[in-house]
Amino acid sequence: MDQFRTLLLDVWREVSRHIEIERSAETIARILIHRMPIDRLSVIAFDFSRGLVIPRAVGLTEDQSSRLPSPRTLPATDCRLLQAWGQRQEVIMHRKGDHPHDVIRLLVDDPMNNGWLAAPLAGEHGCAGAILLRAHPPNEFEPLHLPMVEALVEPFSVALENDGRLQELESLREAAEADKRSALSRLGRDDLVGMIVGSDGGLKAVMERVGLVARSDVPVLILGETGTGKEVIARAIHERSPRAKGPFIRVNCGAIAPELIDSELFGHERGAFTGAIASRRGWFERADQGSLLLDEIGELPLPAQVRLIRVLQEETFERVGAERSTHVNVRIIAATHRDLPAMVQQGRFREDLWYRIAGFPIVLPPLRERNQDIPALARHFADRAARRFGLRPQAPTSADLTALTGYDWPGNIRELASVIDRAAILGDGKWLVIEKALGSPADSEAMNVSQTPVSAPPSNEILTLDQAMRRHIEAALIATRGRIEGERGAAILLRINPHTLRARMRRLGINWAQFR
Repeated sequence: MDQFRTLLLDVWREVSRHIEIERSAETIARILIHRMPIDRLSVIAFDFSRGLVIPRAVGLTEDQSSRLPSPRTLPATDCRLLQAWGQRQEVIMHRKGDHPHDVIRLLVDDPMNNGWLAAPLAGEHGCAGAILLRAHPPNEFEPLHLPMVEALVEPFSVALENDGRLQELESLREAAEADKRSALSRLGRDDLVGMIVGSDGGLKAVMERVGLVARSDVPVLILGETGTGKEVIARAIHERSPRAKGPFIRVNCGAIAPELIDSELFGHERGAFTGAIASRRGWFERADQGSLLLDEIGELPLPAQVRLIRVLQEETFERVGAERSTHVNVRIIAATHRDLPAMVQQGRFREDLWYRIAGFPIVLPPLRERNQDIPALARHFADRAARRFGLRPQAPTSADLTALTGYDWPGNIRELASVIDRAAILGDGKWLVIEKALGSPADSEAMNVSQTPVSAPPSNEILTLDQAMRRHIEAALIATRGRIEGERGAAILLRINPHTLRARMRRLGINWAQFR
C-alpha cells in the first residue's frame, strides 16, 4: 500500500472532514481523477432485511447536477448473491462490451456501454454496500487499478458506516420532534417548559423539594395516586437539572410485555431472537446523558427488577444477544401509585431495588387535598380545550367552580382535564357544561345511557362468557365512575391487574370514557 500512501492520506482526510457521505464522495472523486480514468464515483448501501439497494452518494467529475436515483427492490436470490460477493471481498473489473458479471448487472444500469470497477464495503454485520467507479470514455480500467480500489475499500466502509449512524440519528431526532409536537398538542402548550399550576398553592412543598433535588443526580421516587401529575413533576426535575439539554425518556414499565422487557430497556443485537432483523437501542441508551423516567415501576416483574439493580449499581448492561457491555450515564426518576414498602414486605418488590430508587422520595397530594388549586387548573384546562378543539375560550363560572370543588376527584388532575374537555365540547364554545360533564345525578340522560349496558338479562337467557364478562366489567366501571386503577378503581373490585383489565376492555370493545 506504500505506493498509494499519499492518495490514501488524502482520501482519509476527506472522509474525516465531511460527515455527510455525499460531500466525501464528491471531493474524493476529484482526487481520484488524477490517478484513475474515471468520470463517476457512486456509493451504494444495502438493506438486505428489506431487499433494498439504496444509492447514498454520487461523485461526478463533469456533471454536478445529477441527483441520486431512487432505491431499488431486489428479490431474495439477488440479495443472497450480493451477500456472497461481500463475503468474498472480491473487486470486479468490467470492460465495455464484455458480458457483465452478475454483480455488475445488479448494480449498474448500462454495463455494456461503459467500463466499471466495483468493490464491496464491509459493515458491522457483513456486506453493507458497494463502491462503483465508471471509466471515462474512451478509456478503460487496467489491472493496475485493482489494488488502488482495494485500498479505497476501508475508508469508504467507514464513511458508509458513519453515514448509517447519521441517518439513524436523524430518524431518532425526527421521531423525537414528532413525539414532542404530539405531546404539546395533547397538552395544549407551545413548549415543555412552563409554570406548573399550583406551584404556589397545593404543590408548593412539592416544588420546593423539586428545587432541592434537581441540581443533583440522586435517584428520585415520585409517589402519588394515578392522575396526580407524576410525569409533569419528573419533567420539572429534568428541566431544572444540568441534564436539561439531554433527552428525557419516559418508559411505562407496566405496558411492556414481560418477554420484551430486556429488549425494550437494554436493546438487542440483530439476530438475537426471531424477528430481530436489525440492532436496536434500548431506553437506557436513548436516555444517555439525560433522564429516564421509569413510570409505574411497581409493575416490573421480579426477574426484571434483578437486572435493573445491576444497571443502577454499575451503570453498564448488555444488549440482548451482545457480548460486550455498554456504559451509560443516566439520571433515574421512578414513579408509581403503588405502596412499594408494602410490596417489599409481601415479597413483590425487591428491597435492594427500593433502596436504590428511593434516594429522594416526593409524594404528590391527590387533588381532593389541594382544592385551592382547582379554579386555576380549571381555567388552564378550559383555555387548553379551546385551543385543541378550535372553540371560543370560556372561563368557568362561580357555579362551575362550586361544582368542581365539591367533587371528590378519584381520577385527580387527569380526570379534571377530561371533565373540562367534555364540558367545552358540550358547550360548543358558548359556555362550559360542567354539571353534565361531571355526570351528576341531575343528568338523567347520562344516567340512562350508563345504566343500559348492565340491565339484567331475562331469566331464560344464557349469556356467552364474553357477554357475561362485558356486563360484569361495565358494572364495576359504573360503580367506580370509570376509574380503572387505584384503591377505588374497577381493577381492585374485580381483583385483576389494571393492564389486564384494559386489555380485556379493548378486546370486548368497552369504552371506559362513557362511565366517567
